[in-house]
Amino acid sequence: MAQPNVLILRAPGTTCDAETAFAFEQAGAKAELVHINRLLEHPDLFSRSQILCIPGGFSYGDDVAAGRILANQIQHHLAEHLAQFKAAGKLILGICNGFQVLIRSGILLEPDAQNGPPATLTVNDSGKFEDRWVRLEVRGAKCVFLSGIDAMYLPVAHAEGKFVARDADVLDRLESAGQLVLRYRPLSEDAGGGNSDAVPYPDNPNGSVAGTAGLCDATGRVLGMMPHPERHIDPTHHPRWTRGEAGEVGDGLKVFTNAVEYFA
Repeated sequence: MAQPNVLILRAPGTTCDAETAFAFEQAGAKAELVHINRLLEHPDLFSRSQILCIPGGFSYGDDVAAGRILANQIQHHLAEHLAQFKAAGKLILGICNGFQVLIRSGILLEPDAQNGPPATLTVNDSGKFEDRWVRLEVRGAKCVFLSGIDAMYLPVAHAEGKFVARDADVLDRLESAGQLVLRYRPLSEDAGGGNSDAVPYPDNPNGSVAGTAGLCDATGRVLGMMPHPERHIDPTHHPRWTRGEAGEVGDGLKVFTNAVEYFA
């Protein structure tokens, strides 16, 4: 199997870079942590990687809005390089703050020239930082990172994770295109809900429209997700592993192995 290189993009305030690099390495990749200032000086660093990951944290202290400053840097100085990266068939993953960066920079969903961004991530309905474990359901087979995954149990940790589409037409278009690939589900099987996306708080920790926890671009090679897969790659990461509720591996590991196997 080929060993892909992963560029883990850091910025002031990033906190999950080392854990994300470790997760990719456990999956068989070679990870390199690169600060945004270094990438701005040497954008050619993109050429030696097959996967770009923007991890979680609080880039630039979430000043203005979560992920906004890093997104602006990318949008104004690296957009052409990112377009080439995507066109080359490479993979891009944004986790939590990275999801916020991807959606605010236009990498994940291209803005409309007349109407602006088709969707955004805003303040949680609870009005507070949400730190809890959630059940997730994968919809469809469009996304490379989620291939072969039906469900996951992962932690969330964010204050601005509510997914909101610009209007009903945009939401319907994303739904029809199979891009709303990750949804919150009730923690208890007895809570019902079936395939309904009207999952109440706290199972939907932020009030995301259609229970959206993550979405991909039209190619399925760019994924933004609010939950943290890097925080559940080992059975002992499960909050109730001593009670025998954990599997043989953590639910999040498959996200990273899918990325590595894509280049096999």
